[in-house]
Amino acid sequence: MPIKFSGQRILILGAGVTGLVVARSISKRGARISIADDQISAVDGFDVAPSNSYDVKNFDAVIVSPGWRPDHPLISNAISAGIKIMNEIDLAWSLRAYLAPNQRWIALTGTNGKTTTVEMTAAMLREGGISAVACGNVGTTVLESVESSENYDVLVLELSSFQLHWLREATFVAAAILNIAADHVDWHGDFESYAAAKMSILDRASTGVFNAGDPEVLTRTAGWQGRKVFYSLGTPEAGELGVVEELLVDRAFVADPHEAFILADVVDVFPTVPHSVSNALAAAGLARTIGVDHQSIQRAIRNFKPGRHRIETILVKNEITWIDDSKATNPHAAAASLLGTLSAIWIAGGLAKGAQMDQLVERCKSRIKAAILIGTDRELIAAELRRQVPGVEIVYIETDSAYVKGGANNSLMEAVVSAAKSRASAGDTVLLAPACASMDQFISYADRGDRFAAAVIKENS
Repeated sequence: MPIKFSGQRILILGAGVTGLVVARSISKRGARISIADDQISAVDGFDVAPSNSYDVKNFDAVIVSPGWRPDHPLISNAISAGIKIMNEIDLAWSLRAYLAPNQRWIALTGTNGKTTTVEMTAAMLREGGISAVACGNVGTTVLESVESSENYDVLVLELSSFQLHWLREATFVAAAILNIAADHVDWHGDFESYAAAKMSILDRASTGVFNAGDPEVLTRTAGWQGRKVFYSLGTPEAGELGVVEELLVDRAFVADPHEAFILADVVDVFPTVPHSVSNALAAAGLARTIGVDHQSIQRAIRNFKPGRHRIETILVKNEITWIDDSKATNPHAAAASLLGTLSAIWIAGGLAKGAQMDQLVERCKSRIKAAILIGTDRELIAAELRRQVPGVEIVYIETDSAYVKGGANNSLMEAVVSAAKSRASAGDTVLLAPACASMDQFISYADRGDRFAAAVIKENS
């Protein structure tokens, strides 16, 4: 049964996108709402105050936005007082019971590739005649998707480790895990806790789609008792998806284990790089759990283009390629981009979120011609470059007084692009793949990518 909110006193932690969607949804169902946020002081229609302004004992329930740490005093006090703690996704699951009782959910997590893969999965479902949308940690919230007048048949959820940490009730037809590498260690406390949050997605699913090429995924799913569907870039065994002679093939969702159905040509995947092919196989695995036919999957792969700021070519001029991969916010994602180049002027730095840079540099050092470094944790990258490739040129770009985060002035990225251009020659790739989050110097990874693109066009005009 859906949760009853009429007359309930609800404290929402966070006045960001998720918090406001929740506030609007439950206020129209009669809830009395207050919002705690230490960064945002006012939003239309709701009371917002710093977190230390509230006593949780005055509320019937607390709804937590994804980024709030479990050791926050309001959360600790709510647990001690026995106050119900909820999250947006479980709230959406409850409302689904009467708003969309036949709606099916599939979910996906991983350190990298989540957004591209959920969007590709949703495209495959739509190509197969199923009303579907990607939601969660991408695009619209899950709650908005459940309440939508579109009446979606299937929701494809991208779930972050933060969202999974708080998830308790929602269940999925199938769940996929793309990869697990160090990220958000500062929030979770250690890598094991982060990995455990990712793995908890399997508590809510009976079918799992797993990347057999990722050692962490392979090891951590070994004892899971549900139906396992593995995919890899190698030749698939019976029950798997993989690649045979430049073809993506399905040997998992077939009547005869000796059969292999063609999903697509490798060159149908754009961009045709290993991690994109891997993501296409994961998406196909999820789509097949819903019953999408192979021909629809092939059409969707051929027509699909990834979103902005994910290995996005901004310009090719004088045989120099400028690429925006601002969405590469951790070392694992940055490595995938660097390995797709032969000679990179690498732009990196920002907030490392507790991640280390040693494995990234070790894997990619032969591809790095020069490094242009920015941001709070740039010295982590510089130290590894000096240790492992002492001959590589390292350039630090300082923030000048005219630049303000979110302002019109773009002097920081213009200086970055100017330094990169002066070191690039024919055949090089200037690659923005920061391996770090953006919030120290930019509003978001999208803001960072947009500023890079603007500076590239200005410098080359």
